[in-house]
Amino acid sequence: MNLQRISARAAWPLHSVASTRQLETQALSQVAPHSLMQRAAESVARLALALAPHAQDIWIACGPGNNGGDGLLAAQWLQQAGKRVHVTRWADGKAPPADTQWALQSVLQAGLAITTDIPKTWDLAIDALLGLGARTAPSGRMGDALAALCASPAPVLCVDVPTGLDADTGVWHGPALHPGQIRHTLSLLTLKPGLFTRAGRDCAGTVWQDTLGLAVSEQDACAWLQGPSPLPKRWHDAHKGHFGDVAVLGGDVGMSGAALLAGTAALHDGAGRVMVHLLAKAEGLASPAALMLRPADALSMDDKATLVAGCGGGEAIRAHLPRLLSRAVRLVLDADALNAIAQDQGLLHLLQQRGQRQLETVLTPHPLEAARLLGMDTSEVQADRLTSAQALARLTHSCVVLKGAGSVIARAQGLPHVNPTGNARLSTAGSGDVLAGMIGARMAQGQTAWEAACGAVYAHGQRAEKGPQDSVLTADMLAC
Repeated sequence: MNLQRISARAAWPLHSVASTRQLETQALSQVAPHSLMQRAAESVARLALALAPHAQDIWIACGPGNNGGDGLLAAQWLQQAGKRVHVTRWADGKAPPADTQWALQSVLQAGLAITTDIPKTWDLAIDALLGLGARTAPSGRMGDALAALCASPAPVLCVDVPTGLDADTGVWHGPALHPGQIRHTLSLLTLKPGLFTRAGRDCAGTVWQDTLGLAVSEQDACAWLQGPSPLPKRWHDAHKGHFGDVAVLGGDVGMSGAALLAGTAALHDGAGRVMVHLLAKAEGLASPAALMLRPADALSMDDKATLVAGCGGGEAIRAHLPRLLSRAVRLVLDADALNAIAQDQGLLHLLQQRGQRQLETVLTPHPLEAARLLGMDTSEVQADRLTSAQALARLTHSCVVLKGAGSVIARAQGLPHVNPTGNARLSTAGSGDVLAGMIGARMAQGQTAWEAACGAVYAHGQRAEKGPQDSVLTADMLAC
């Protein structure tokens, strides 16, 4: 077996459904008949025994295709291990694939009963209903089985892809999941991007991979699950000038906190100096002593500071954008700066020119802001997050961070990255301002826009994973 748990401590290539199908076809022509299904079934069974060693009653829900065939053969392994196995299978009226037909005969010869009756209770369920190519949830009795799988508090092991999940996009078509259910997914041959973005992270749970003894080429990948990207080593004789300046422009009336959060995050991520230029006066404003508070009109375009613009910028940020887009050497655009550009073709043209002039730019939109820039609905953006992020990067000639579960980092050329860190604790006001400041700090310290975006998004998510997970995480805590 080549079974391994997918961790966030390393980068992993991700493959589309089409690429995986092609690799699978090539592999089948090079190995003995049925051997890939045998390897997959053994891996499923061994993982099931490792995850739930005390489970006695195991329900294996099998569909009509090769995903179901994997489940059928896994049932044999589990029965031999002394487990009480309840196997269900639903046909679709078509002749089963050759491997599945062979698996079905093998299971029947072994004396395993196969029914269409959903059991009343089970200690562990194995979801082998629909495989890689399924784009929607099943209907009829198979749909009832999926509903039962999802509604139970018992743990679930999904074979290759959770039934109901689009393997390319992470869109979930299935029923609501039981909130206490522990889920695992054994991804066979390749890792699929949909397991790690949008609903995929919840539906897949802990992801495992078995390449089934085959060599999977990274050249065929459609994206990468990114690993950590630490800041450069700091030498003992360094001074603050080595770590660059960050200037934050934002904080319109009633929104000064957003600019301060970005500035605080830039400080704590290592920028040598941080200046916060507020778009409106804020009387009695408390801020970290190390932040330099200045009015917006004091912002100079003559220095080499990395500019972070838009955090709490309101309508006032629009007037400053022509100068920022034209002259800033390194620029991070967030929130209201993005909304202003979406409404003004002239500003969009200036943004596009930055890429042509080799000026470093990072955009940090959430799905609604990305939709405005792309001229589409939020649902369209979320329907295919990787494609949307890449489209926005090409449109703006910038590095783009499409925020959300499994944030996507994209650029005009090269494969996008999917971030594996973070959780729902980031769903708090101001967390995006913190991320913008963190990206700015890394750019100020010499990282490229791409390096800074990837590293900051990863570190931002890591902060949400630290500490008690049932406690509230506020943006000011995240900034530190």
